[in-house]
Amino acid sequence: MDPARFQKAIEAFDRANAEDPHTVTNDATGPEPRELVQARRLSAWVNELEPNASEALSLAARCQHIRRWQVPRDAHPAGRVGYLQWRTRLARFHADTAAQLLQSVGYEQDLIDAVRRINLKQNLRSSPDSQIMEDALCLSFLEHELEDFSAKYPVEKVVEVVQKTWQKMSERARERALTLPFSAASLSVIQRALAPLA
Repeated sequence: MDPARFQKAIEAFDRANAEDPHTVTNDATGPEPRELVQARRLSAWVNELEPNASEALSLAARCQHIRRWQVPRDAHPAGRVGYLQWRTRLARFHADTAAQLLQSVGYEQDLIDAVRRINLKQNLRSSPDSQIMEDALCLSFLEHELEDFSAKYPVEKVVEVVQKTWQKMSERARERALTLPFSAASLSVIQRALAPLA
């Protein structure tokens, strides 16, 4: 790995995500661009799950949802079909955007293709990198987004989402998830979601 080139790619991803008009509040620093914060959180989870992560995985973690706000959900019809169309379009948009930025800092096509496969979560069960990415995404959601998600939707919907999230995760990630400092309300939802899976 060329450390200087890698750092240029990370900086390019971060600059792109720093343009997000939506913000989240960090108690230490105040409002920050949402996608920049989420990319850093995802990188942190990948680094925890795999301290010796491949270059492709480390890069993919930082650009998994790059410039997500440019493809809004309401650009597609309501309902499950529209949701799936949106998710498919988003995945391709993220992969294409990341590929352009990687090319701009001098990465070869082989590594760009490897990052694309992880971004698109291809070969999920047979690719360790893709599974680590899935685990990191699920853990980041449970740690940072479950509480707000629970406040917006009926409990039955939240239980269903937690069950689907759990099924995507490796056994190691599930064990790690159970050590997260959930609120009493979130823990109750998780226990309810996992009861039928036990």
